[in-house]
Amino acid sequence: MSNAPNIERDFIDQLESIILENLSNEQFGVSELAEIMNMSRSNLLRKIKKNTQLSASQFIRQVRLKKSMQMLQQTSLNISEISFQVGFGSTSYFIKCFREYYGHPPGELGKGTLVEEKASVKTHYLKRYQGQIIVAGFLTVFVLSLFIFNKKLTSTEIEIEKSIAVLPFKNESSDSSNLYFVNGLMESTLNNLQKIEDLRVISRTSVEKYRHTNKSIPEIAEELDVNYLVEGSGQRVGDQVLLNIQLIEASTDKPIWVKQYNQKVVDVFDLQNEVAKKIADAIKAKVTAAEMEQIEQKPTENLEAYDYYLQALVPYNMGTKEGLVEAISLFEKAIAEDPQFALAYAYIAFSYYYIDFLQKQKQYTELINNNADKALLYNAKSAESLIAKALYYMHIKEYRLALPHLEKALEYNPNSSSVVNMLSSLYANSIPNTAKYLTYALKGIQLDIAANDSITKSYIYLHLSNAFIQNGFTEEAKEYIGKSLNYNPDNYFAPYLKAYILYARDRDIEQTKKALIKELQKDSTRLDILQEVGKLHYYQEDYENAFLYYEKFVEARIKFGLDMYSHEDIRIALVYEKMGFDEKAAELFASYAEYCEKDESIYKSASMAVLYAHEGKFDEAIAQLKVFATKRNYQYWIILFMESDPVFKPLKNHPEFKEVIQKIEDQFWDGHDQLKESLEEKGLI
Repeated sequence: MSNAPNIERDFIDQLESIILENLSNEQFGVSELAEIMNMSRSNLLRKIKKNTQLSASQFIRQVRLKKSMQMLQQTSLNISEISFQVGFGSTSYFIKCFREYYGHPPGELGKGTLVEEKASVKTHYLKRYQGQIIVAGFLTVFVLSLFIFNKKLTSTEIEIEKSIAVLPFKNESSDSSNLYFVNGLMESTLNNLQKIEDLRVISRTSVEKYRHTNKSIPEIAEELDVNYLVEGSGQRVGDQVLLNIQLIEASTDKPIWVKQYNQKVVDVFDLQNEVAKKIADAIKAKVTAAEMEQIEQKPTENLEAYDYYLQALVPYNMGTKEGLVEAISLFEKAIAEDPQFALAYAYIAFSYYYIDFLQKQKQYTELINNNADKALLYNAKSAESLIAKALYYMHIKEYRLALPHLEKALEYNPNSSSVVNMLSSLYANSIPNTAKYLTYALKGIQLDIAANDSITKSYIYLHLSNAFIQNGFTEEAKEYIGKSLNYNPDNYFAPYLKAYILYARDRDIEQTKKALIKELQKDSTRLDILQEVGKLHYYQEDYENAFLYYEKFVEARIKFGLDMYSHEDIRIALVYEKMGFDEKAAELFASYAEYCEKDESIYKSASMAVLYAHEGKFDEAIAQLKVFATKRNYQYWIILFMESDPVFKPLKNHPEFKEVIQKIEDQFWDGHDQLKESLEEKGLI
């Protein structure tokens, strides 16, 4: 027992040694440290927290900062050089962290004096109180060893992540028509657990594949990456509900809570609520008062309405147009029994949205809106009501109005994979924010990856790889694009993205160009690649070859009436101008100016800077770049290509150009580091 503190100290010393060995590698983080220590990320995070009261990323940063202090004292390197040698991608972020840790910026540190003075005081203090310190130190070690030993005995359970999957319930009745009711019990249990933020709950679609499985509990738990599984079986006999349910700990494959219920159908809501509470209590999940209020809320007082609702879920979950049409009919029967049944209104809105989603001409806009409004009218605190209204705003392309509804829905249902995936998609495409894009993409893959076939998984990993590279996580992006191609080597877009990920790593534009041309040879109609290959020639100022690709792209865009890549029109225009096609160039310049005027994204100021640089308004261009330097969460491609863009060539002589470009780069890496820390602390990477 008395050796416990020494063991823990050895562990911390080993971590510090590994971090110092990888000090200059800014990409070295928690994942890399866990791999070298041959530990899981979760165990490493817990052990560091227990011994240092710091998160893993805070601990790594502290080691870097302590080493930077030594280097400031002992070397003649400047602050910028030291910041990069201790693994900070941005000098400004290093100064910020240094100030927060030491209480003053590194520039104010006099060589040797500050540390030596403290060291001197410490030495005299130690000599004067040496005897008392030894006794106090012994007592501290003794008390600490008792605390650590006791904590090891009592904290085993809370160290297990509270992740859970509710497997499809089995219908024990000989009447197969009762299956919908048993499925309803399963879905209700799942939905109630999803409302608890302290749990990570796997989506229904991810567990459905195990309905008829022969796999063992440990095998299923490993595939779903959860520590607990819920199994259930039941039947409905007249007005009685018979339900057998058990909560199983995956590591031991043993039930830790088992219950048999025999209740009247009229008590079905109380039964569902009790099951969720008992499961949460068994794994010591923290349930807030607001979450308990959500769990205890009855969807309807009318059992016939609820029965129609459960019946409707069966065709709704099929996901086909025919299934959605059938579901609407049953949801409407539920509403006929209870005109204030908010959940039924919400699902009708969902159904019409997904029917229309497949159609070029939208037909059901008003029906989506009307049903969403009724859902909110009768239950404004329902995640489903809020999702319904968000889908209406997405339907009419008012994406910013959808956001608050989705974010509020996530408060009521923190484990909603559908909301998480919608938010990820919105932040990727409609309302660009790379940090939120990546955060939600990672959260979504935790909740819903197991449900999908290999082709769908390939596109999910493609999506995640794209989110990583947009935030400057090159190695992670490379890892997931590899997974994407492993699941589906014929993935249409993965080779395209891989080419640019390798450019981010190697900065070899010829390599990138060859990879894209190879893809274009497979399909010469790929307008996205035509445009990209033209742009790469443009960046090399090879305007003649750029024109060969751009011309085909422009002709196809006109022929098929496509509204795409308007933000690239100025580069295409410059190439046309260089090749002597002044009239067409003027048309493209005008198109780009119109695009800038309409742009409401975070990239507007950067786009305007390009326009002003072309027009010779250099001070205005610099002013717009300064505005962009205050933005956050923009794509890594800005950093990789902005300074080398030929449109900025005449701007490079401006006295403020290099400074503002450096600010943009520093801002990006500052955001990158903060995002990395946030994702590590949330256990997402």
